[in-house]
Amino acid sequence: MNSDFHIKPEIRILGIDDSALLTEKVMIVGAVFRGGDWIDGVLRSEITKDGLDATEVICKMIKKSKHYGQIRTVILDGITYGGFNVVDIQMLYRETGIPVVVVMRSYPDFDKIKSALKYFPDGEERWTIIKRAGKIERIPGEKSPIYIQRAGIGVETVKKIIRLTSIRSNIPEPLRVAHLIATGIILGESRGKA
Repeated sequence: MNSDFHIKPEIRILGIDDSALLTEKVMIVGAVFRGGDWIDGVLRSEITKDGLDATEVICKMIKKSKHYGQIRTVILDGITYGGFNVVDIQMLYRETGIPVVVVMRSYPDFDKIKSALKYFPDGEERWTIIKRAGKIERIPGEKSPIYIQRAGIGVETVKKIIRLTSIRSNIPEPLRVAHLIATGIILGESRGKA
């Protein structure tokens, strides 16, 4: 069920990104924002590189947080973390009760993804999770479009949240900051784009 809801300027949003893939355990960082204006908190956990624990770890990270009761939307930077550790956004929504939005800078190359998944003994399971994320939708931006997938939230509400939180680029500020924190901690200085 996808719902649209009223967006307050200070809606609490959790953006989650991963760090560089330097070890078997990959740090994930969540930045809790009020709208796109200021950061309210930072969450941290670890997932297994190329594992299948991202959904469970993110669920636990959210539910253990003191911010859990205030978070109204979770925004993910893509659907895979720590290599090919796929997040089941439908399960994440069901387990936390918080709508989930996946943000991507470009449309995924599904042929390339399917080809890479052949190297995993559980590649079919991972592909099923990817397909379960649903349709990819294009959201126009001032400079360039972004692409989204969503669970538990209507597309019009997603557009409002993206407009409210994308203040320095076409990527929502909670994601941008989560990326900066994660890469900065692991690499000593932030790099790349969220």
